[in-house]
Amino acid sequence: MKSFFFLLLGAAIFSAHAQTPAPAPTAVSDSVAAAPAGPLTFYGALDAYYGYDFGNDVSNLRPSFLYSHNRQDEFSVNQGVLGVRYNNDQVRGALALQAGSYVEANYAAEGSTFRHLYEAYAGFRPFKQTWLDVGIFTSHIGFESAISKENWTLARSIMAENSPYYETGARFTYELDPKLTLTAFVLNGWQNIRETNQKKALGTQIQWKPSPKLLLNSSTFVGDEQPADALRRRRYFHNFYLTYALTDHLSVAGVFDVGKQETETSGRYDTWHTAAAFVRYQLANKWVAAARAEYYFAERGVLVTGNISPLAGAPDFLAGGGSLNLDYAPTTNVTLRVEGRYLKGKAPVFQRADNPSANSYGNLTSSLAFSF
Repeated sequence: MKSFFFLLLGAAIFSAHAQTPAPAPTAVSDSVAAAPAGPLTFYGALDAYYGYDFGNDVSNLRPSFLYSHNRQDEFSVNQGVLGVRYNNDQVRGALALQAGSYVEANYAAEGSTFRHLYEAYAGFRPFKQTWLDVGIFTSHIGFESAISKENWTLARSIMAENSPYYETGARFTYELDPKLTLTAFVLNGWQNIRETNQKKALGTQIQWKPSPKLLLNSSTFVGDEQPADALRRRRYFHNFYLTYALTDHLSVAGVFDVGKQETETSGRYDTWHTAAAFVRYQLANKWVAAARAEYYFAERGVLVTGNISPLAGAPDFLAGGGSLNLDYAPTTNVTLRVEGRYLKGKAPVFQRADNPSANSYGNLTSSLAFSF
């Protein structure tokens, strides 16, 4: 099966030279559906994949901090989504169901009643240029979304995998003008549907698009994410990203996150910070290449290793690396992708059953994604 990737990659590179140029790629979209012709729209997405990890011959699971495309050496479905949205510019709502290996991994803490809900909310305009929505919706944090086909790269960055993909609560949006949107949130918490400790979290988002080529985003989160019977440990987080179309064929993006959480010692915080840079280039009609460089640092491994409240003396988490992928889109709603990825970190970041002290990790992943 290992030759499967190299056959795809070789065919892609050979065929790209026979294509004609096309318009530059756009930034990540807000929806997998095209602009609606009426108030009611149906949409769906399916991401089927096969991945292979170098040196991993004992497990079908990838490192525990990767939730999307987290299976290796087997054919699987990362995510399938089917939903309906309604928007008549006065009231709106959405309901969508999902399933797949991403759902199994990322929603493991949610009850079976809720884990298959991708989004479920209702909203209306209380005033002109405003929206009030309540329910489950996609996260206001981050450049990369759960819908694979919307992202510049196939695999998600470590920063995207360890910040919220979804949230539950109320959001108030003010469309100040076509270039500037302000949003405030009251949430159950950091990527959870059900409340865990009876303490609400707050968030904000500012999106500014000064020109058709440039988008800037600033998102914040403040909350206490400890279990109900634990001491309060406030979490503060900020996400910033920008996208810019340099030419008709070349686009770039930069993302930076920083977070702090109170520790068991009064007045002390565990800090994590992470960054990623993206480049996306339209090689020819139907062909796009993208690259990403990233790093992630978490003091005592807070959050990223599953340690909501890490123990004193726990090791820091430090990893970085890059990825390169090639996309072929025979039609607007189908994309075939192949990606290679390499990460290196401070041992034992990538520990496996056969190698507990592994400090590097490499994989290849292919995906066939469909949306309507």
